Amino acid sequence: MNTKYIFITGGVVSSLGKGIVAASLAKLLQSRGLRVTIQKFDPYINVDPGTLNPYEHGECYVTDDGAETDLDLGHYERFLNVPTSQSNNVTTGRIYKTVIDNERQGLYLGKTVQIIPHITDEIKRRMTLLGKSGNYDIILTEIGGTVGDMESTPFLEAVRQLQWEMPDGDCMVIHLTLIPFLHAAQELKTKPTQHSVKMLQQEGIKPDVIICRTEVSLPEGMKKKIALFCNVKADSVFENQDAKSIYEVPLLLHSQHLDDVVLKKLKLKNVPQPNLSDWQDFLKKLFNPKTECDIALVGKYVELQDAYKSIQEAFVHAGTSNNCKANVHTVHSEYLTGSNIKEKLSSMDGILVAPGFGGRGVEGKILAIKYARENKIPFFGICLGMQATVMEFARNVLKLKDASSTEVRPQTTVPVIDLMEDQKTLTTKGGTMRLGAYACKIKEGTLAYRIYGEKLISERHRHRYEVNERYEKQMEDAGLILSGRNPETGLVEIVELPQKQHPFFIGVQFHPELKSTVMKPHPIFVNFVKAAVKYRQTK
Repeated sequence: MNTKYIFITGGVVSSLGKGIVAASLAKLLQSRGLRVTIQKFDPYINVDPGTLNPYEHGECYVTDDGAETDLDLGHYERFLNVPTSQSNNVTTGRIYKTVIDNERQGLYLGKTVQIIPHITDEIKRRMTLLGKSGNYDIILTEIGGTVGDMESTPFLEAVRQLQWEMPDGDCMVIHLTLIPFLHAAQELKTKPTQHSVKMLQQEGIKPDVIICRTEVSLPEGMKKKIALFCNVKADSVFENQDAKSIYEVPLLLHSQHLDDVVLKKLKLKNVPQPNLSDWQDFLKKLFNPKTECDIALVGKYVELQDAYKSIQEAFVHAGTSNNCKANVHTVHSEYLTGSNIKEKLSSMDGILVAPGFGGRGVEGKILAIKYARENKIPFFGICLGMQATVMEFARNVLKLKDASSTEVRPQTTVPVIDLMEDQKTLTTKGGTMRLGAYACKIKEGTLAYRIYGEKLISERHRHRYEVNERYEKQMEDAGLILSGRNPETGLVEIVELPQKQHPFFIGVQFHPELKSTVMKPHPIFVNFVKAAVKYRQTK
């Protein structure tokens, strides 16, 4: 059959949850035996989000092939348990860069390069690229931003053209909008939705389905009113009410038969009913934990929850796997001091030191690691968290008081963490880090080996600095185990303490949170939560 395309647009306000709706619908279609993927088109002019501050755009999600992408791709992978790639996230910057490069090479044969057709043709090429592989039955495309944004206009024009070009049943549009609830008047208001759909129609796009984000349930009469004023069928208006968990959304949409309506509009017949038993089992455990634990997430971007989105979700998966609710408490590393650290961390059952860039907040991270090491609290460091672990060990065990990273203190006399050799000649920042999946060989008999149960693993990276090999022997002689290395370069990927010294103490250079999914929680997070529960029981 032809690959089918579903475009998901948004109106009224941003952050309505287009990514969650896209992932939830994709999960329903996947559970019916269809081959599904999701892609995100972002309207900003950055080529990718790799150079964006986390305060601007939340975390930067990295794929196996080394693409720095929007955080919504993390939701896609967590719901579908299928890896995404560079082709799954496209920005305005990437589109314009391609078109300008083509023009410089003379590929347009002297034509005047314009938004229509050149920009929109490149957008359409990217939108249908994954479909031409033959690997997917349905491709969902989330259009970033909201209808009416100047930046989104070329993407919407491309969708309009595809709606016109494709055969009936091969393409549909879902519009996500807001139904605000005015508490003072105790009323739901449909006018923002009507205006949003009207703006979409002015772009030449007729939505096939409208999904309404709402705090409270919508009466049937209101759904019929929306259908009438927005020119859609009465059975094509759905509510997306605030849920206890994002993972509940697929079942809430399925209970309203969204997947049935979508299959009908795409003219797909004889598709089996969804098999959601594993998903239901996960939710049952999620909502009925038998125990709990308190985890400190020590980082410097804690004001914005999306900055550590994948870590937060990995704790949901790992907690559920342990029949446990992992309560994650964010702790700002910049404000951790020797005088307040006991107050902030003594009640915690586990301490995770988060990734980050630059020197701000690093001293607080080192204090948290020292506290976890000396008080034998389960500890887990990721990326910069692992590098800070090496700094802390060098300072307080090896007594190398000036030990630091050249990223944090360029003039340090003891650079236990240094810029990777192949990074020293680079001047551009975008897309030049060590990115994507790399192999790691694990020593037998170590904590890492017990966690993974195998010698060779693959994990995703995003960093420029590494453990300086000049100090490796000193650290090993003093008891730090360098338990994982890249088999080709010898780069240290995992450090840990012996279990006779500490119940659970591990730091990793890679980002395990990026590979944790609902159906396959990451083993380090699972074992970390397990250790935290055990620690809580012995306190």
